[in-house]
Amino acid sequence: MPSWLILVLVGVVLVVLGVATSIGQFLIWIGVALLVVSLILGLVGRGRSRV
Repeated sequence: MPSWLILVLVGVVLVVLGVATSIGQFLIWIGVALLVVSLILGLVGRGRSRV
């Protein structure tokens, strides 16, 4: 499983937990940051594999 996909899954889990718990704001920001980083890694990895 690619690392960016793992980061996407972890980010989604953190966002869902953030919505469902009282410390939600912190977890939502961490989840969103992980989603953004994983999307960037996915795009960079795809660009590298095409070359």
